[in-house]
Amino acid sequence: MTDTDPNQTPPKYRPLTFGVTRVNLRLAEGGVQYLTADTPLGPFGERMSDSLIHWAKTTPDETFVAQRQRGPDGALGDWRRVSYAEALDAARRIGQALLNRGLSVERPVVILSDNGIDHALLALGCIYVGIPFSPSSPAYSTVSKDYGKLRHVINTLTPGLIWAEDGERYGAAIAAAAPADAEISLSRLADHAHLKGRTSTPFSELLATEPTAAVDAAQAATGPDTIVKFLFTSGSTKLPKAVINTNRMWCSNQQQMRQSMPILTQERPVLIDWLPWNHTFGGNHNVGMVLNNGGTLYIDEGKPTPALVGETLRNLREIAPTLYFNVPTGFEAIANAMKTDDALRKNFLSRVKMFFYAGASLAQPVWDSLFQSAERELGERIVMTCGFGMTESSPYGLFPAGPDIRAGDLGLPTPGMECKLVPTSGKVELRYRGPNITPGYWRSPESTAEAFDEEGFFCTGDAVLWIDPSNPHAGLRFDGRIAEDFKLATGTFVSVGPLRARVIAGGAPYIQDVVMTGLNRKEVGALVFTTPAVRTLTDLPADAPMAQVLADERVLAKFQSLVTDLSLTATGSANRVTRLMLMSEPPSIDKGEITDKGSINQRAVLKERDVLVQALYEKTPGYIVITPVGHT
Repeated sequence: MTDTDPNQTPPKYRPLTFGVTRVNLRLAEGGVQYLTADTPLGPFGERMSDSLIHWAKTTPDETFVAQRQRGPDGALGDWRRVSYAEALDAARRIGQALLNRGLSVERPVVILSDNGIDHALLALGCIYVGIPFSPSSPAYSTVSKDYGKLRHVINTLTPGLIWAEDGERYGAAIAAAAPADAEISLSRLADHAHLKGRTSTPFSELLATEPTAAVDAAQAATGPDTIVKFLFTSGSTKLPKAVINTNRMWCSNQQQMRQSMPILTQERPVLIDWLPWNHTFGGNHNVGMVLNNGGTLYIDEGKPTPALVGETLRNLREIAPTLYFNVPTGFEAIANAMKTDDALRKNFLSRVKMFFYAGASLAQPVWDSLFQSAERELGERIVMTCGFGMTESSPYGLFPAGPDIRAGDLGLPTPGMECKLVPTSGKVELRYRGPNITPGYWRSPESTAEAFDEEGFFCTGDAVLWIDPSNPHAGLRFDGRIAEDFKLATGTFVSVGPLRARVIAGGAPYIQDVVMTGLNRKEVGALVFTTPAVRTLTDLPADAPMAQVLADERVLAKFQSLVTDLSLTATGSANRVTRLMLMSEPPSIDKGEITDKGSINQRAVLKERDVLVQALYEKTPGYIVITPVGHT
């Protein structure tokens, strides 16, 4: 992020090369614009399994993936490491076991469990022999109460094999949703009893299968159009859709990343990462980055939550990554810890060349704190980058052109991908076309047809603006989701994305997410989901109910100050927040209010909490509505 004072000395950054700094822009009728990188896409491979074979021969003893061993008491201990040679051997063995079972694109593998070594090896076995797999969100099996989305995943894919780490955690979901003709495999058979009568196959049995010539013949028969995996969308508006991921998509996207981020060609990436593999950011972007470039992935079993972030910090004190990816809440926890944790600051920053965030806006105080810690430790800043992509684009699509980045900046298109900017509904929609774009949704021709325009561009539904309208080489900025925007009763158009980001930034670190209200009303309001940090505003006990915490006069005073500031700094009714309500009940995954990756579904929240929306505007007794000072 740039410093605004022109008299200040420009900040010093640890050197980082940006691969795409200029674009080609073509104008068409109706205000449509076409945007491409001025750098052509270089050659890329035909199959991801070739990368595994290459590194197993070139650097056989280098660690591909590592995970801490869990002891009998559940505590995490030393690292278990799997080399590239060991990963290839496991992939061939598991691949043979899958071939023996007659699995195919019509009868693929569904993975239920979190990131882990067995998960990685099973996925490699599938990739090697061309049998698609689908990592399902663990939340569908462990958080959901009705298993509705898990049933949807299984009904869509008709799997021949379903694997989970253990039956204790996943047994109830398997018993409720797994079809009778699907084989069940578990890594820990001690938990077999939880399957309620279902038999299971030990994962070790798959791993012990002796490979034959059929395995390598199957690998050679795969190609660019072979389906590697199915990744389900987050289901923001409807049930999740199964996005087809081919070798062409994944391989081309990895080459696009190498050209946009030249750091990948300069040193082997070392990642310490928790991002879930059932999402394209963790599973395609980060795992693919490691596999394609011969790097090492340390699986972080921490999470950006108060209960689990300690494990992430422990890992970062020990493992020095070359690149680091996280969501804003994760960076916030790390930034706060680095203020006083010398060991964390020294090791974590020792060789990292780039930070990268995604998923939500990064609040300015967090950004500043990261810069301050780096300048204190190194005398220079680590470049904070962001980008833009989606499950349907493999996901890498846009990346900044330089280190001076602001929250919301998306950057320029990666080589080989064409962007189409289409005026619609008062905004400009971003559309994609290129080798990294999905051919469609599995077993859903209607959804596939709806997703592409007449020229074959994928319609993202995301709106963008030029960072500098006079200079297209500066790139694009995010302007919200078109489907989330609405009009007030006055006819004034409310752009939800930028306004939502403004509320979250203004309320940091106490706001997790916000749902904007005001459709067909005269004023904009907000339903606010708070972070655990809101408890620090009170002296209530740690186990006090959230409703009691949010009703505390100190909490109410804090949020009245926020809504007053938002109102006073607004430029008109479209961005003037006049009322807000604090949500004591978190968003529900079963009701579709939140996706399994933690994104708020604005429409679902407004539908499920319509009573609260009514109370927000109608002063219903029993509900606390926070308004600006002096507002009536």
